[in-house]
Order: sequence, then C-alpha cells, then structure tokens
Amino acid sequence: MRVHVVSDVHGNSRDLAAAGTGADALLCLGDLVLFLDYADHSRGIFPELFGAANASALVELRTARRFEEARALGRRLWGELDRTGVSRESVIEGAVRKQYAELFAAFPTPTYATYGNVDIPRLWPEYAAAGTTVLDGQRVEIGGRVFGFVGGGLSTPMRTPYEIGDEEFAAKVEAVGEVDVLCSHIPPDVPELCYDTVARRFERGSAALLHAIRTTRPRYALFGHVHQPLARRVRIGGTECINVGHFNATGTPYVMEW
Repeated sequence: MRVHVVSDVHGNSRDLAAAGTGADALLCLGDLVLFLDYADHSRGIFPELFGAANASALVELRTARRFEEARALGRRLWGELDRTGVSRESVIEGAVRKQYAELFAAFPTPTYATYGNVDIPRLWPEYAAAGTTVLDGQRVEIGGRVFGFVGGGLSTPMRTPYEIGDEEFAAKVEAVGEVDVLCSHIPPDVPELCYDTVARRFERGSAALLHAIRTTRPRYALFGHVHQPLARRVRIGGTECINVGHFNATGTPYVMEW
C-alpha cells in the first residue's frame, strides 16, 4: 500500500495534479487557499486586490507581531474597497471559489481531505467530486489501517477563516478515538513542532492532539501548518509525529508505504 500526503497546498494546483502519481490514495491535510504568499508577495488574493507593496507591508507587520498595526492596514485597504461599492465578502468568496475549482479538479481518486485554518468549509461540498472524501472529526480505513482526521486551527490573533475554540477542537479529537494514523492540519502542542524558523514565531499547536497521542498511541501523527518548523519529526512514546511539508513550496508529497 502506498499513500501520498500533502498539506498547505496554498494554490499550487499544478503540482497537486501530480501529487497522487504512483499512490493508492492521496491525503490532503488542508490549507488549499492562497490568501498571501509570505515568500512571494505578488501571489495570492490579497496582492491581487491591493498590490504587492501592500502585501509586503502586511507581511512585515505580521512577522514583527505588530498585529494591531497589521489589522489597521487591513481595515484601511478594505475600507477603500468598500467605498467603491464592492462587497469584500463577495470579492473574497469569488477568489476562493476560483482557487477551489482548480484545486479540487486536481485531486486524484481516491482523495481523503480535511480543512486547514485558511479554508472555508461551507464551500467544499460544491467542489468535492465523488472521488474526494471530506473528513473532520471522523475516521476511515485505508489499506487495513484506520486514519482519523481533525481539521481546522485554533484561535489566534491572525483570525483566519477556520479557527475554532479549544473545546470544539478537542471534541473532534475525542470523536476520532483510537486510530493507527492521526491526521490533522495543526501539530500537537510540542514547541519544536510549532516554532516556525522563518516567521520567527510559535504557531498554535493542540494540547488535545498531544493528549490523544500520549493516551491512544497511534503509529503516526501527520500534520502541516508550520511551514518551516524547527523539527519536522519528533517521536512521542511509540508515535512518529511528522510534519508532511509545505506543499506550496516543495510540490512534493510525503510518502507512506506498508
């Protein structure tokens, strides 16, 4: 059995179309949408609307953790757009829909997917074809192993679209129960798995995921979210915790074989 795993696709439909080549199944751990590319400030919904210079300014403020100033910049730019009579919600949704149409069309059959923190779950049913199974707080058997999926992220100052409270996230982890492979968008709350060496900040990891790993002891815990982690792999008891990589940048899936 061979399974390929991707996360943090962020608009990379070209490489996604080949990500399942040679695999019996593809797993996607979320963040399909590209709102703002921190490596190339000309790519994404934000620079398409407001230009690369404003995108660079926003990245600089966020990287410096000057979140109030970043929000003020955003309010000013969106306010200027609002004064043109265009609804920001319709503009964002239209751009997201365009990306989703390309990305979901690139998924091979079968694909098993869950949401990332920048995704919009209510739109997924419109684009997920028959060969794509969307799972969140649910489990599925693939090649004789049980895979559990927990989508979304936890609340942060970034206020991305699919951030939820700790209790709601923990309830989804509990619903998954004992599995062979625990799949999530965000990592367990382990410092070296949560620290991004380029952004120079800790992303939020989940204490509930860490507790589940320690108590149910899956063979693997797979996740993404942190694009340039201090450590890509950490063993907790008998569980291999693995960041499957920033697919937007690498274009290469993580490979599991058994």
